[in-house]
Amino acid sequence: MKTVGIDEAGRGPVIGPMVIAGVMTDEKDIIRIEATGAKDSKLLSPLQRERLYEVITKLDYADYNIRIIPPSEIDDALNSVNLNLNSLEALHSAMIINKLKPKRALIDLPSNNRQTYEQYIKINLNVACELVCEHKADVKYPLVSAGSILAKVTRDAEIEKIKKDIGIDFGSGYPSDPKTVAFLKKNFDNPKYSNIFRKTWDSYRRIAEGKKQKSLGEY
Repeated sequence: MKTVGIDEAGRGPVIGPMVIAGVMTDEKDIIRIEATGAKDSKLLSPLQRERLYEVITKLDYADYNIRIIPPSEIDDALNSVNLNLNSLEALHSAMIINKLKPKRALIDLPSNNRQTYEQYIKINLNVACELVCEHKADVKYPLVSAGSILAKVTRDAEIEKIKKDIGIDFGSGYPSDPKTVAFLKKNFDNPKYSNIFRKTWDSYRRIAEGKKQKSLGEY
């Protein structure tokens, strides 16, 4: 039975995309995925993740699909009355399942409402697939761990591309990073960088609103 493991990277940053990845293999070969050393990407060093990315994407007994969701799509979802970050992630998880066509999907659950999350995936499926959505699935299931590695390495590569394109090191892109915050404060309204920010994020809005209020106070 073909089984896919799905996980994401980059839900929280104010800069850059969110990435969702799925790795699929026959159930009998999951033990071979585990033997590669695949584990939750947060438990691995960057070099370990990059090595495993190369290994996993070249396995002849596995397939994979990676989806890169840009800030504009995230903002559109959060500004919509029909979508939020969880439903956007569920939608792209369904797209991965539709692409790979597994019989079973193991998914790291980002939502507190399992039933609603699973239902949103199901209504977007065009293949028959058993869903197993669990918290900490990236720790429990080697296939989900493999998905987390592909997602994390891809997300990190996208961040490095942005830094190279704009010629500025803005740090990790997370609002807890002082380097990111400094870059955001200086450039949040710079049209050159408009497409890299998630403008629906509180960290972005606080700075934008604060700047607007300051400007009004100058009159």
